[in-house]
Amino acid sequence: MSTKVQQPIQSLAVVGAGQMGIGIAYVAAANSKVPVNVIDNSDKSLEKGIGFVDKLLSKNVSKGKIQEAEAKEIKGRITPYKDLAEGVKNVDMVIEAVPEIPDLKTKIFAQLAEVTQPHTVLGTNTSSIGITKIAAAAKGAESRVIGAHFMNPVPVQKGVEIIQGLQTSPETLARTLEFTERMGKLTSTSQDSPGFLANRVLMPYINEAIIAVETGVGQKEDIDNIMKNGCAMPMGPLQLADFIGLDTCLAIMNVLYHDTSDSKYRPSILLAKMVDAGWLGVKTGKGFYDYEQPGAKL
Repeated sequence: MSTKVQQPIQSLAVVGAGQMGIGIAYVAAANSKVPVNVIDNSDKSLEKGIGFVDKLLSKNVSKGKIQEAEAKEIKGRITPYKDLAEGVKNVDMVIEAVPEIPDLKTKIFAQLAEVTQPHTVLGTNTSSIGITKIAAAAKGAESRVIGAHFMNPVPVQKGVEIIQGLQTSPETLARTLEFTERMGKLTSTSQDSPGFLANRVLMPYINEAIIAVETGVGQKEDIDNIMKNGCAMPMGPLQLADFIGLDTCLAIMNVLYHDTSDSKYRPSILLAKMVDAGWLGVKTGKGFYDYEQPGAKL
């Protein structure tokens, strides 16, 4: 049942045209049927993002999921922008989806507080950085800041975490829940605690699997196979780590470790070494498995 709100979100801006940002933009345009401004200071990123939308729409048309006319309507709702202030000035909600760099996010939110309308919800897709900390940078707009952590890949995964900072108002929470439900997502709400819900559970699981490799408890294939074939996981933890990106896994484990000061969240030494080596998983062609050759073993 959808949440009822007095001022529903009718327009969206997404900051960041990477995989997550463009996925959020696509789902909002396709499911919520709202206009979406996609903002990125890189022409290359914008072109790549719009190209992804084109491919996804073509694929859905060829499979008969949508008609050509509907594909054109969805594409027509997405508008690229390079200027942040111009892209966000008249929207009901902004979702920031830039890399997990705290200084970058706080800089963006400081600007969003100055250039958005007083009613605009300011969402962040962060997977680990504290919402309260991000909201503190949005001077005068702290109550409008909320976490909206979409699961990857956004067009496929139904789940989204909605995270309240200390400053987040009940109205901001209600409007965000209502909008993400209209996007076709299944929401889970979380307090602003390190790792939120998904990564608080998932990343220690992945980290422990890496420690099992590091300490010789088992081979990577055996670890992944027993979790898939014995625990009904769709993907083994080491293969999943490669898909997420080992650098991302390490960054989240470091947040958990430093923010809680709990030794159970200490990142695996092997994980840190692999990141140092540039073996980051699928995106670099090598992680726990090799992805450089077509049909590489998973």
